[in-house]
Amino acid sequence: MTDKSSGAGAGAPPSQRGGEVVYTAKRFRVVRVPEPPGAFPEAAQRTRDVIEHPGSVVIVPLVSPQEVCLIEVVRVAVGKTLLELPAGTLDRVESLAEAAARELAEETGYRAGRIEPVAAFWMSPGILRERMHLFVAEDLLPGPQALEPGEQIHTRVVAWNEALAMCLDGRIDDAKTVAGLLLCDALRRDQGVSPA
Repeated sequence: MTDKSSGAGAGAPPSQRGGEVVYTAKRFRVVRVPEPPGAFPEAAQRTRDVIEHPGSVVIVPLVSPQEVCLIEVVRVAVGKTLLELPAGTLDRVESLAEAAARELAEETGYRAGRIEPVAAFWMSPGILRERMHLFVAEDLLPGPQALEPGEQIHTRVVAWNEALAMCLDGRIDDAKTVAGLLLCDALRRDQGVSPA
């Protein structure tokens, strides 16, 4: 991968700042990092356990100017099925745009004629070092999904305004999806794209 979850003003990953790797999983590791000097002058040096993640991409697939393809994903961590934008981990050597196009095709079956970067943001910086890169995909051609073993993903094409309403009333409660849809809607409005 090309990015490794770096961002503007981001320091080195915790494992490169004197952190001790205490657990390694397939897609992340837990690193114990000393608190910055002076953070707790009255106490002994404290440490913080953080999750070091390689970064990820999230895609807003515009099936038409007023329709978006979302996915229904079984999420073991929260014990329910969530409605989300397609997304995935930067787990191989490829550009961010290539990763976004690959994840889009794998999870939805759609191939994008055009895929453009929009923004990047930290997912949960209090405990997690994951930089997520947001893309918009257009000129979509349908095709078969290529799900990984164990993935339970179903596509759902939703009207743009309905997707926004779902973000506002809690039917969509996945943070990256709420952020991605609302950010893209603000940018579309700024560019004069009608929300109707």
